[in-house]
Amino acid sequence: MIYIRKITNGDPIIAFILLLFLFSCSSPTKNLSVAPVSILFQPDDKEILEQIFNQYAVKQGTSISNLMVDVGRYFMETPYVAHTLETEKEQLVINLREMDCTTFAENCLAISRTLQSGILTFEQFASELQQIRYRNGVIDGYLSRLHYFCDWIFDNQQKEMITDMSRKIAHTPLSKHFNFMSTHPDSYIQLKENAALIDSIEKQEQEITAREIYFIPEARIAEIEDLLWDGDIVGITTGIEGIAISHVGILVRLQGRIHLLHASSKAEKVVISENTLEGYLLESKSATGIMVARPQ
Repeated sequence: MIYIRKITNGDPIIAFILLLFLFSCSSPTKNLSVAPVSILFQPDDKEILEQIFNQYAVKQGTSISNLMVDVGRYFMETPYVAHTLETEKEQLVINLREMDCTTFAENCLAISRTLQSGILTFEQFASELQQIRYRNGVIDGYLSRLHYFCDWIFDNQQKEMITDMSRKIAHTPLSKHFNFMSTHPDSYIQLKENAALIDSIEKQEQEITAREIYFIPEARIAEIEDLLWDGDIVGITTGIEGIAISHVGILVRLQGRIHLLHASSKAEKVVISENTLEGYLLESKSATGIMVARPQ
């Protein structure tokens, strides 16, 4: 049963949907039951999704990797906008009109999985997106969102959404002490306004720090490039203290070389990097390599 309530205040209509049992059958490979949730979106988001379904429905039998590239390319030129997920109450935000690097990758994965499932509905997409974005697929306040992308990779591998390929490809440990969020609360709206959350964030950071994490150093990208697939999701690792991944994108091969398809803050839109992935990393002052999450 779905209840819909629309609110208009002179601005574009925003719809809140209360889903009572929608999310009990979201994944075509693994069912995960989750709690009811409200969804924040605009009518244009539904229209964009329907356009993608109409364009790519014929590719339902295509591999998830190819779908990731097709969907990612569809969003080329989409404006880069940060902080689109920050709302007073944690809820599922669907915004296909503007995105940051992480929401771009999440949207592409959720749409690709929806296409592959054959259930081409807004509700199925919302279900997939919630599973991907939140710890164990459950929305339970700000802390349930997967803020650190290393944690995102870990949790989504547990849910069989992706496979962490970094260890298999390069066997190179990444030693990091995670504390960026707890030591920079003013950079996060929710932490700035609710200091009580910081202790819980610290506990999450300690759990992430205790895990074995692997990456592929930038110096080895040319050597292992043939092991990377179109449609792989990559986290760009960084030398910045307290955090492991500072940027996220999708790999795409052009003229035999791997490039980065991503929502770029510099370009202010979704683009494919002019440089190869190797060149992109070597030109960055803070990048140290990549972690690879292969969609399932």
